[in-house]
Amino acid sequence: QVRLVESGGGKVQAGGSLRLSCVASSEFISDINVMAWYREAPGKQRELVASVSQNGNTNYLDSVKGRFTISRDDGRDNAKKLAYLQMNNLKAEDTGRYYCNLGPRPENIGAFIHWGQGTQVTVSS
Repeated sequence: QVRLVESGGGKVQAGGSLRLSCVASSEFISDINVMAWYREAPGKQRELVASVSQNGNTNYLDSVKGRFTISRDDGRDNAKKLAYLQMNNLKAEDTGRYYCNLGPRPENIGAFIHWGQGTQVTVSS
């Protein structure tokens, strides 16, 4: 079982910035673990925002390209992985609850069993 703890959300005005942090911990983490950030806006399905593989390859939702940057820190403890999401030039449509997760296929949202509490991001225009 993986434990996920997200933090760093808040309320900002459009154009502002936030940095989200995620700690993923487990007694066993697969060798293939792409870390990813997701968000869920009111009335919408959870969507993949950004992902970063172990070799540093990143992918972004088109609407956040050039504004968001995902990074990860694997450290020396294989039982813990860290991920960050730097969000700049925030827009009202970025509002939502943000979650992180890790696995071989981040786009396969329905396959994830465990989720953290997420962290709320609210952007006012």
